[in-house]
Amino acid sequence: MVIKNAVIFDKDFEQTKKDIEISGEKIAAVGKTSGSDALNFEGCVVMPGFIDIHTHGCGGYDVTDGRKESAGEMSEILVKNGVTSFCPTTMTVGVEKLEKAFQYIKNTMGCEKGAYIHGINMEGPFISPAKKGAQSEKDILPPDFALFEKLNSICPVKIADIAPEIPGAFDFARRAKNICAVSAAHTAADYETAKASFDCGINHATHLFNAMPPLLSRAPGVVGAVFDDSRIFAEIICDGIHIAPPVLRTAFKVLGEERTVVISDSMSAAGMSDGEYTLGGQNVYVKDGKATLADGTVAGSTTNLFDEFKNLLRFGIPLKQAVRSCSINPAKSIGAQDITGSIEPGKNADLLVLNGDLTQIKAVFVKGKKVI
Repeated sequence: MVIKNAVIFDKDFEQTKKDIEISGEKIAAVGKTSGSDALNFEGCVVMPGFIDIHTHGCGGYDVTDGRKESAGEMSEILVKNGVTSFCPTTMTVGVEKLEKAFQYIKNTMGCEKGAYIHGINMEGPFISPAKKGAQSEKDILPPDFALFEKLNSICPVKIADIAPEIPGAFDFARRAKNICAVSAAHTAADYETAKASFDCGINHATHLFNAMPPLLSRAPGVVGAVFDDSRIFAEIICDGIHIAPPVLRTAFKVLGEERTVVISDSMSAAGMSDGEYTLGGQNVYVKDGKATLADGTVAGSTTNLFDEFKNLLRFGIPLKQAVRSCSINPAKSIGAQDITGSIEPGKNADLLVLNGDLTQIKAVFVKGKKVI
C-alpha cells in the first residue's frame, strides 16, 4: 500500500512531498515507491502518529477502576484522536489494586483494536505527601524496589515516578534506570536535590510545573533544574488550564525541540460531559472541562493530544516542535524511538493524516492498518 500525493514530515521533521510505502506493519520506503495499491491524500499532511505516555483514562474508563476492559476501551478511543500508541498510567492506589491493574493491562497488550500499548507509566506510589495533588495520601509508600520489580514482572514499566527528596529515592533511581525511564514527580524537591537525582538516573519530569514547587528567582526548584539539564525530558500538559500559554511558550523555548513531551494526563472524564467522576478512587468534579477534587485541587485533565496539538499552534509554538513533541520526543523518552515516532523505513507504520490546515483528522494508521 502506498500513501501518495501528501505533504509529509520526513525523518528530520521537515515538510516535503513524498510518497510512503507500507508493507505489513512497517514503513517500507519513503520517496520512491514500488507499491501499486495507492491511497491518494492530495491536499493532506501526514505526520507520525501521536504517542501519549501519560494517560489514566478517557471515555468513562480508567486503568485503575478495576475493570478488565478499561485499557482496551481506551485504545479504541485514543486512536480517534490521532494517538497510535500509549502508556496506560496507574495512580497511587493500594498494592492489590495496582497488581490487578498491571495484570489487566498486560492481558490487553497485543489485543488492542486501536492504539497499542508500550507498557505502563507508574505514577506513584513513591511520591511526596506534600505534593500529592489528586493522589491518595493513604496509599503513598516509601521507595520499594522489590515492589517495583514485582509489578514490572507482571507488565513492563516504561516510566517509574518518584519524588527525589524522599529517603531511598536516589538508590531507587540508580537501580530502576536500567529497566525504564525514571521521572521526578509529585515532589517538593529543591533545585540541588533535583539536580543530584538526575545524576542518579532520573531523566524525566512528570507534568512540569504541576505538583512541584514553582520556579522562583532565588529558589529555582525542580523546574529550574529541568531547564538547566539537557538530559531531562519534560512532560507538559497543553490544555490551557494546567499551564498558562505565556508560561508554556517560555518552557518550549527553553527546553528546545528535543525535550518537550506533550501528555494528556487525561482521566475517565476525557471526552465526556461535565459531571462527577473518579480518579484513583477519589471523586473528581468536572465543570467546563476542568477537573478538580472537592477542595479545588486540579485533578488530571479532560483533554487529548490532538486538541493539545491544535492548542500549541494556536499558542504560537512552532509547527515542527509541536509535531516532535507529540511523536518522536515521547518515543525517545520511553526508549521506543527505534520502532515508532517518525516516518522512516523499518519503523511501524503509525501515521496520522490531517487536512491541509491541520484541524481535522482524515485517517489514522496503526502498524500499517488503516483504523480511521
